[in-house]
Amino acid sequence: MFPRIKTSLRCRSRAALLRWATVGLCVASLVANLALYLNNQAISSGLLTLQLAATLCAVAQLGLGARSISLRPAELAERMLKVQEDERQHLSRELHDDIGQLLTAAKLQLQWLQRRMPDDLQNHCDALRSTLDDTLGNVRDVSALLNPRQLASLGLEASLRAHLVRTLASGGVHWSLACNQRLGGIDETVAMAVFRITQEAVTNMLRHAQAHNLVIRLQRTPEGLTLSIHDDGQGFVPARHPAVAGQRGLAGMQERVTALQGSLDITSQLGLGTHIKATFPWPPRTQQRARSTAPHDL
Repeated sequence: MFPRIKTSLRCRSRAALLRWATVGLCVASLVANLALYLNNQAISSGLLTLQLAATLCAVAQLGLGARSISLRPAELAERMLKVQEDERQHLSRELHDDIGQLLTAAKLQLQWLQRRMPDDLQNHCDALRSTLDDTLGNVRDVSALLNPRQLASLGLEASLRAHLVRTLASGGVHWSLACNQRLGGIDETVAMAVFRITQEAVTNMLRHAQAHNLVIRLQRTPEGLTLSIHDDGQGFVPARHPAVAGQRGLAGMQERVTALQGSLDITSQLGLGTHIKATFPWPPRTQQRARSTAPHDL
Protein backbone atom coordinates (compact mmCIF):
# COMPACT_ATOMS: atom_id res chain seq x y z
CA MET A 1 0.00 0.00 0.00
CA PHE A 2 2.84 2.45 0.79
CA PRO A 3 4.29 2.42 -2.77
CA ARG A 4 0.82 3.20 -4.11
CA ILE A 5 0.47 6.11 -1.68
CA LYS A 6 3.87 7.45 -2.71
CA THR A 7 2.90 7.18 -6.37
CA SER A 8 -0.34 9.03 -5.70
CA LEU A 9 1.53 11.80 -3.90
CA ARG A 10 3.97 12.14 -6.78
CA CYS A 11 1.07 12.38 -9.24
CA ARG A 12 -0.54 15.07 -7.12
CA SER A 13 2.71 17.09 -6.94
CA ARG A 14 3.12 16.87 -10.70
CA ALA A 15 -0.47 17.97 -11.25
CA ALA A 16 0.01 20.92 -8.90
CA LEU A 17 3.24 21.92 -10.67
CA LEU A 18 1.53 21.73 -14.06
CA ARG A 19 -1.39 23.75 -12.78
CA TRP A 20 0.81 26.56 -11.45
CA ALA A 21 2.88 26.54 -14.64
CA THR A 22 -0.30 26.93 -16.68
CA VAL A 23 -1.46 29.85 -14.53
CA GLY A 24 1.93 31.55 -14.79
CA LEU A 25 2.10 31.20 -18.57
CA CYS A 26 -1.44 32.49 -19.01
CA VAL A 27 -0.77 35.53 -16.81
CA ALA A 28 2.49 36.30 -18.60
CA SER A 29 0.81 35.97 -21.99
CA LEU A 30 -2.03 38.28 -20.91
CA VAL A 31 0.35 40.93 -19.58
CA ALA A 32 2.44 40.82 -22.76
CA ASN A 33 -0.64 41.13 -24.98
CA LEU A 34 -1.87 44.13 -22.99
CA ALA A 35 1.53 45.80 -23.24
CA LEU A 36 1.64 45.35 -27.00
CA TYR A 37 -1.93 46.57 -27.38
CA LEU A 38 -1.27 49.72 -25.35
CA ASN A 39 1.93 50.49 -27.35
CA ASN A 40 0.34 49.66 -30.72
CA GLN A 41 3.04 47.10 -31.50
CA ALA A 42 2.87 43.87 -33.50
CA ILE A 43 2.91 40.45 -31.81
CA SER A 44 6.40 38.96 -31.79
CA SER A 45 7.33 35.32 -32.39
CA GLY A 46 8.37 34.95 -28.74
CA LEU A 47 4.95 35.99 -27.56
CA LEU A 48 3.30 33.54 -29.96
CA THR A 49 5.52 30.80 -28.54
CA LEU A 50 4.47 31.80 -25.02
CA GLN A 51 0.81 31.65 -25.96
CA LEU A 52 1.30 28.23 -27.59
CA ALA A 53 3.03 26.92 -24.45
CA ALA A 54 0.16 28.19 -22.28
CA THR A 55 -2.37 26.49 -24.56
CA LEU A 56 -0.48 23.19 -24.47
CA CYS A 57 -0.25 23.31 -20.67
CA ALA A 58 -3.99 23.97 -20.44
CA VAL A 59 -4.73 20.99 -22.73
CA ALA A 60 -2.40 18.76 -20.68
CA GLN A 61 -4.08 19.91 -17.47
CA LEU A 62 -7.53 19.07 -18.86
CA GLY A 63 -6.34 15.64 -20.00
CA LEU A 64 -4.77 14.87 -16.63
CA GLY A 65 -7.93 15.99 -14.82
CA ALA A 66 -10.17 13.84 -17.01
CA ARG A 67 -7.99 10.77 -16.50
CA SER A 68 -7.87 11.22 -12.73
CA ILE A 69 -11.65 11.63 -12.60
CA SER A 70 -12.21 8.44 -14.61
CA LEU A 71 -9.96 6.43 -12.32
CA ARG A 72 -11.16 7.86 -9.03
CA PRO A 73 -14.35 5.78 -8.46
CA ALA A 74 -12.66 2.38 -8.88
CA GLU A 75 -9.65 3.36 -6.78
CA LEU A 76 -11.86 4.85 -4.07
CA ALA A 77 -14.07 1.76 -3.97
CA GLU A 78 -11.03 -0.53 -3.82
CA ARG A 79 -9.47 1.37 -0.92
CA MET A 80 -12.75 1.58 0.98
CA LEU A 81 -13.28 -2.16 0.63
CA LYS A 82 -9.71 -2.82 1.74
CA VAL A 83 -10.27 -0.74 4.88
CA GLN A 84 -13.59 -2.49 5.54
CA GLU A 85 -12.10 -5.97 5.19
CA ASP A 86 -9.17 -5.07 7.44
CA GLU A 87 -11.54 -3.72 10.08
CA ARG A 88 -13.74 -6.82 9.85
CA GLN A 89 -10.74 -9.09 10.28
CA HIS A 90 -9.67 -7.06 13.32
CA LEU A 91 -13.13 -7.29 14.89
CA SER A 92 -13.27 -11.01 14.09
CA ARG A 93 -9.98 -11.61 15.89
CA GLU A 94 -11.15 -9.55 18.87
CA LEU A 95 -14.36 -11.55 19.13
CA HIS A 96 -12.72 -14.93 18.65
CA ASP A 97 -9.59 -14.42 20.72
CA ASP A 98 -10.70 -12.06 23.51
CA ILE A 99 -14.45 -12.36 24.04
CA GLY A 100 -14.51 -16.02 23.01
CA GLN A 101 -11.75 -16.89 25.48
CA LEU A 102 -13.46 -14.95 28.27
CA LEU A 103 -16.72 -16.80 27.68
CA THR A 104 -14.90 -20.13 27.61
CA ALA A 105 -13.16 -19.26 30.89
CA ALA A 106 -16.52 -18.31 32.43
CA LYS A 107 -17.97 -21.64 31.30
CA LEU A 108 -15.10 -23.56 32.92
CA GLN A 109 -15.49 -21.61 36.15
CA LEU A 110 -19.22 -22.35 36.12
CA GLN A 111 -18.53 -26.07 35.71
CA TRP A 112 -16.14 -25.96 38.67
CA LEU A 113 -18.71 -24.05 40.72
CA GLN A 114 -21.58 -26.34 39.72
CA ARG A 115 -19.84 -29.39 41.18
CA ARG A 116 -19.89 -27.63 44.56
CA MET A 117 -23.42 -26.26 44.42
CA PRO A 118 -26.30 -27.88 46.33
CA ASP A 119 -28.93 -29.76 44.39
CA ASP A 120 -31.54 -27.01 44.63
CA LEU A 121 -29.26 -24.66 42.63
CA GLN A 122 -28.31 -27.10 39.87
CA ASN A 123 -31.18 -25.98 37.62
CA HIS A 124 -29.98 -22.38 37.79
CA CYS A 125 -26.45 -23.50 36.92
CA ASP A 126 -27.74 -25.50 33.95
CA ALA A 127 -29.66 -22.46 32.68
CA LEU A 128 -26.59 -20.27 33.05
CA ARG A 129 -24.42 -22.81 31.24
CA SER A 130 -26.96 -22.98 28.41
CA THR A 131 -26.88 -19.18 28.14
CA LEU A 132 -23.09 -19.19 27.98
CA ASP A 133 -23.15 -21.88 25.28
CA ASP A 134 -25.61 -19.88 23.18
CA THR A 135 -23.60 -16.69 23.62
CA LEU A 136 -20.37 -18.42 22.69
CA GLY A 137 -22.02 -19.90 19.60
CA ASN A 138 -23.33 -16.49 18.55
CA VAL A 139 -19.89 -14.94 19.00
CA ARG A 140 -18.33 -17.62 16.81
CA ASP A 141 -21.03 -17.13 14.16
CA VAL A 142 -20.48 -13.37 14.08
CA SER A 143 -16.72 -13.90 13.94
CA ALA A 144 -17.15 -16.25 10.98
CA LEU A 145 -19.37 -13.73 9.19
CA LEU A 146 -16.87 -10.93 9.71
CA ASN A 147 -13.91 -12.99 8.54
CA PRO A 148 -14.80 -16.14 6.56
CA ARG A 149 -11.55 -18.03 7.12
CA GLN A 150 -12.97 -21.10 5.38
CA LEU A 151 -12.66 -19.38 1.99
CA ALA A 152 -8.95 -20.18 1.88
CA SER A 153 -9.29 -23.74 3.18
CA LEU A 154 -12.66 -24.95 1.85
CA GLY A 155 -13.05 -22.86 -1.27
CA LEU A 156 -15.84 -20.62 -2.50
CA GLU A 157 -18.59 -23.19 -3.09
CA ALA A 158 -18.15 -25.00 0.21
CA SER A 159 -17.95 -21.68 2.11
CA LEU A 160 -21.17 -20.43 0.52
CA ARG A 161 -22.93 -23.71 1.25
CA ALA A 162 -21.81 -23.66 4.89
CA HIS A 163 -23.00 -20.06 5.24
CA LEU A 164 -26.39 -20.85 3.74
CA VAL A 165 -26.84 -23.89 5.97
CA ARG A 166 -25.98 -21.85 9.05
CA THR A 167 -28.05 -18.80 8.13
CA LEU A 168 -31.16 -20.46 6.68
CA ALA A 169 -31.35 -23.46 9.00
CA SER A 170 -34.42 -22.18 10.86
CA GLY A 171 -35.75 -19.58 8.43
CA GLY A 172 -38.23 -21.75 6.55
CA VAL A 173 -36.69 -20.80 3.19
CA HIS A 174 -36.11 -23.46 0.53
CA TRP A 175 -32.77 -22.74 -1.08
CA SER A 176 -30.43 -24.23 -3.62
CA LEU A 177 -26.84 -23.49 -4.65
CA ALA A 178 -26.21 -24.47 -8.27
CA CYS A 179 -22.58 -24.79 -9.24
CA ASN A 180 -21.97 -27.40 -11.93
CA GLN A 181 -18.43 -26.28 -12.74
CA ARG A 182 -15.13 -26.33 -10.92
CA LEU A 183 -14.30 -23.09 -9.14
CA GLY A 184 -10.60 -23.72 -8.64
CA GLY A 185 -8.25 -20.88 -9.39
CA ILE A 186 -10.71 -18.10 -8.54
CA ASP A 187 -8.90 -14.98 -7.37
CA GLU A 188 -9.11 -14.35 -3.63
CA THR A 189 -10.57 -10.86 -4.05
CA VAL A 190 -13.24 -12.15 -6.44
CA ALA A 191 -14.13 -15.00 -4.08
CA MET A 192 -14.46 -12.55 -1.18
CA ALA A 193 -16.66 -10.24 -3.27
CA VAL A 194 -18.95 -13.13 -4.28
CA PHE A 195 -19.21 -14.27 -0.67
CA ARG A 196 -19.99 -10.76 0.63
CA ILE A 197 -22.60 -10.05 -2.06
CA THR A 198 -24.33 -13.37 -1.36
CA GLN A 199 -24.16 -12.69 2.35
CA GLU A 200 -25.76 -9.26 1.92
CA ALA A 201 -28.44 -10.57 -0.46
CA VAL A 202 -29.44 -13.35 1.95
CA THR A 203 -29.55 -10.91 4.87
CA ASN A 204 -31.78 -8.50 2.94
CA MET A 205 -34.05 -11.35 1.90
CA LEU A 206 -34.52 -12.52 5.49
CA ARG A 207 -35.16 -8.99 6.76
CA HIS A 208 -37.44 -7.57 4.09
CA ALA A 209 -38.42 -9.97 1.29
CA GLN A 210 -40.47 -12.61 3.15
CA ALA A 211 -39.40 -15.06 0.46
CA HIS A 212 -40.02 -18.81 0.41
CA ASN A 213 -37.51 -19.86 -2.24
CA LEU A 214 -33.96 -18.80 -2.97
CA VAL A 215 -31.81 -19.91 -5.91
CA ILE A 216 -28.12 -19.06 -6.15
CA ARG A 217 -26.07 -19.96 -9.21
CA LEU A 218 -22.35 -19.67 -9.88
CA GLN A 219 -21.12 -20.08 -13.43
CA ARG A 220 -17.86 -19.64 -15.28
CA THR A 221 -18.38 -17.85 -18.57
CA PRO A 222 -15.93 -16.49 -21.15
CA GLU A 223 -16.64 -13.00 -19.84
CA GLY A 224 -15.97 -13.87 -16.21
CA LEU A 225 -17.40 -15.44 -13.08
CA THR A 226 -21.16 -14.84 -12.90
CA LEU A 227 -23.17 -14.84 -9.68
CA SER A 228 -26.96 -15.03 -9.94
CA ILE A 229 -29.27 -14.70 -6.91
CA HIS A 230 -33.05 -15.00 -7.29
CA ASP A 231 -35.80 -15.03 -4.68
CA ASP A 232 -39.62 -15.00 -4.84
CA GLY A 233 -40.09 -12.37 -2.15
CA GLN A 234 -42.20 -9.23 -2.16
CA GLY A 235 -39.60 -7.26 -4.13
CA PHE A 236 -38.74 -3.57 -3.98
CA VAL A 237 -37.90 -0.60 -6.18
CA PRO A 238 -34.12 -0.39 -6.75
CA ALA A 239 -32.78 3.16 -6.57
CA ARG A 240 -30.57 4.54 -9.29
CA HIS A 241 -28.15 5.76 -6.61
CA PRO A 242 -28.43 3.28 -3.70
CA ALA A 243 -26.07 5.16 -1.38
CA VAL A 244 -28.09 8.38 -1.67
CA ALA A 245 -31.39 6.52 -1.22
CA GLY A 246 -30.17 4.79 1.94
CA GLN A 247 -29.94 1.32 0.37
CA ARG A 248 -26.59 0.58 1.99
CA GLY A 249 -26.57 -3.11 1.17
CA LEU A 250 -26.98 -2.47 -2.55
CA ALA A 251 -24.43 0.33 -2.38
CA GLY A 252 -21.92 -2.08 -0.84
CA MET A 253 -22.57 -4.58 -3.64
CA GLN A 254 -21.97 -1.87 -6.22
CA GLU A 255 -18.74 -0.82 -4.54
CA ARG A 256 -17.37 -4.35 -4.62
CA VAL A 257 -18.28 -4.84 -8.26
CA THR A 258 -16.84 -1.44 -9.21
CA ALA A 259 -13.57 -2.17 -7.43
CA LEU A 260 -13.13 -5.30 -9.58
CA GLN A 261 -14.32 -3.56 -12.78
CA GLY A 262 -17.32 -5.87 -13.03
CA SER A 263 -21.00 -5.31 -13.71
CA LEU A 264 -24.05 -5.51 -11.43
CA ASP A 265 -27.67 -5.82 -12.56
CA ILE A 266 -30.50 -5.73 -10.00
CA THR A 267 -34.04 -6.44 -11.23
CA SER A 268 -36.92 -6.27 -8.79
CA GLN A 269 -40.64 -5.44 -8.83
CA LEU A 270 -43.15 -5.30 -6.04
CA GLY A 271 -44.65 -8.74 -5.61
CA LEU A 272 -42.41 -10.37 -8.24
CA GLY A 273 -39.22 -11.08 -6.28
CA THR A 274 -35.66 -9.92 -6.85
CA HIS A 275 -32.93 -11.03 -9.24
CA ILE A 276 -29.31 -9.98 -8.69
CA LYS A 277 -26.66 -10.72 -11.31
CA ALA A 278 -23.00 -9.82 -10.82
CA THR A 279 -20.23 -10.55 -13.31
CA PHE A 280 -16.55 -10.36 -12.41
CA PRO A 281 -14.19 -10.30 -15.41
CA TRP A 282 -11.24 -12.65 -15.58
CA PRO A 283 -7.73 -11.28 -15.07
CA PRO A 284 -5.93 -10.51 -18.36
CA ARG A 285 -3.75 -13.61 -18.08
CA THR A 286 -6.69 -16.03 -17.89
CA GLN A 287 -9.16 -14.16 -20.10
CA GLN A 288 -7.79 -15.60 -23.33
CA ARG A 289 -7.82 -19.11 -21.90
CA ALA A 290 -11.41 -18.74 -20.72
CA ARG A 291 -12.56 -17.59 -24.13
CA SER A 292 -10.80 -20.38 -25.95
CA THR A 293 -12.01 -23.19 -23.66
CA ALA A 294 -15.18 -25.10 -24.34
CA PRO A 295 -18.04 -24.38 -21.90
CA HIS A 296 -18.19 -27.95 -20.60
CA ASP A 297 -14.48 -27.83 -19.73
CA LEU A 298 -14.67 -24.67 -17.63
